[in-house]
Amino acid sequence: MRICSCTAFSKMEFRSARQAILRLLRTVAPADLPLLLEWMRTSRDFDVFTQDNNDTMLKNIAEDLRNCLPLESMLSSEHLALQKQIKQQPEPTIQVDAFLYDEDFIDSLCEEGKMSRNYCMVCGSHQTAPLGFISHSFSLMELKFIYHHVLPALSGKVLVDVGSRLGTVLYGGYLYSSALQLYGVELNGDFCQLQEMIIKKYQFTDRIKVLHADICTQGSLLQNADVVVMNNVFEYFLGEAEQARAWEYISHNVRKQGSLLVTVPSLEESLTGLQVNIQLSSWVEEVPLNYDVYPEKDIDREALQQIHLYRIL
Repeated sequence: MRICSCTAFSKMEFRSARQAILRLLRTVAPADLPLLLEWMRTSRDFDVFTQDNNDTMLKNIAEDLRNCLPLESMLSSEHLALQKQIKQQPEPTIQVDAFLYDEDFIDSLCEEGKMSRNYCMVCGSHQTAPLGFISHSFSLMELKFIYHHVLPALSGKVLVDVGSRLGTVLYGGYLYSSALQLYGVELNGDFCQLQEMIIKKYQFTDRIKVLHADICTQGSLLQNADVVVMNNVFEYFLGEAEQARAWEYISHNVRKQGSLLVTVPSLEESLTGLQVNIQLSSWVEEVPLNYDVYPEKDIDREALQQIHLYRIL
C-alpha cells in the first residue's frame, strides 16, 4: 500500500499528539498497561526530550535567586560564621555560588569590573594571583552528574538534603529524578523563605518540602531516608566541636541498610581533625564513580571529583 510521505512524517501539534498517545495506550493489553505507565513515569528514556526544558527552568530559578541575593550570595544572618571560616583559608578566598554564577557569568562580571579572579600577593588587593573560590551549591553540571550518573533511579525513594540553603539539590531532584519526596533541612530561616518562594512559583510543592530546623533534631527523617546529600554542610558554618556533634548524630541516624550518602568533600576529609568516634569501615562503603562521563573539554572535572558516593552497610 502506498503512503503519502508528507502525511506519514509530518509533525503533529500537541492536541493531535496527545490523542495519538491515548489511542495507543488503549491498544495495550490490560495486564501490561500498569507496567507501561510506570515505565513512562520513571524512565530516563525521555530525557532527550525534556533535558533542555529542565536546564532552562533551573537557569530561570538561578536568575530569580540572583535577583534576591547580593553578589556573594551571603545573608547578614550567616556572615559571622562564614567569614571566620573563609579567613582561615590558606589563600584569599571569596564565595561564588556555582548554581547562580557559571564560568561564563563570572567572566562577564570580571569584564564589567564587578568581580576579579585575582588578588595582589603583597597588599591583598585583587590584582595578580588567582583567588580561591568557595561554593556551597552544586553547579548545573554537578546536579546533572549526581542525578544522571551518581545516583540510581529514585522512583519511590526519599531524598534528604542536609543544609539545603538555596534549594538547588531539591530543584534538581524534582526535574532530573522521579524521587517520591525531596526534603530540605535548613537552619537559616531566610534561606527557607527563599526556597519556599521558588517552590511555590515553579509548582514544586507536591514533592518538595523544606524544614526550618537543626538536622540534629531530625533523627526520624534521616533514619527513613533512601538518599542523604551533604555538600560542604558543616565545614564552613560550625566550629569543630559542633561539627563533631553533628557528624556523630548523622552517623547514628543514617543507618538504613543500602541507603546512599552523597558528600562533598569525602567523609575522610570532613572528619579529619575532629574528635569523633566514627568507624567508617563499619558504617559505609564508598561506591566508585566514573568522572569521565562528560568528554567535553570545558567540564570542571576537579569539581566532579569532589563528589563522593557511599552505601550504608
